[in-house]
Amino acid sequence: MEEYVIVLDYLPSIVGGSFDRKEPLVYAIGEEEYKLFELVAKPKANIMFGDRVFIGKDPAKRDVIDHVKRRVGYSDLTGAAQSELEYAVSTLVKSKEAYYVKFYNECDALSLRKHTLEELPGLGKKTMQLILDERKKGPFLSFEDMLTRIPALKAPEKFIVDRIVLELSDKENRKHLLFVKDNKPAPASPRADWNNEHKPSFRNDRGTGRDDRGAGRDERRNRKTYR
Repeated sequence: MEEYVIVLDYLPSIVGGSFDRKEPLVYAIGEEEYKLFELVAKPKANIMFGDRVFIGKDPAKRDVIDHVKRRVGYSDLTGAAQSELEYAVSTLVKSKEAYYVKFYNECDALSLRKHTLEELPGLGKKTMQLILDERKKGPFLSFEDMLTRIPALKAPEKFIVDRIVLELSDKENRKHLLFVKDNKPAPASPRADWNNEHKPSFRNDRGTGRDDRGAGRDERRNRKTYR
């Protein structure tokens, strides 16, 4: 459940005229599961783009938001909110750098033919192989460490940001949701939704000497252990 969100757009109430709006509305993105919300702000609340505001159950902490009106999709956002989305996601990704560095260190094969890293927009197969080869020498410690060891990568956090924005804006056409939380039943493959993994290890081949391309085969062989 989301407790804090980042404000993407604020529409104050307007009484009278052709744009009558009785409730001051806020469009925001959750900082943990990237859920999109339409919220009703408290009267005379001072709200700015990028503000981090509380929407949890404790009413004493709700100093800005009166209540959650509804969950929304990307197409329900205002144009301003859509324009602000990438910047907000970028801020959130950088604030959770350790989590996403762990993703680069431990994400595995989706199948025999496809690796999870191939789901990142703009990441070519040559660069993907550099990541796989380099992480065998030792885990990445930070985004900066990734850049030092793989100069061709340029901006490792940008691949994550682009993937999250893609999952939000074109969710219906995504076979796998890596980072955005969805209300759909959990996928059959334990690696299809990386955001739902909270296990000590995300790889079956750790310490065995096998390369990452055999992970999909190991995954199916050991799938019962995930249930």
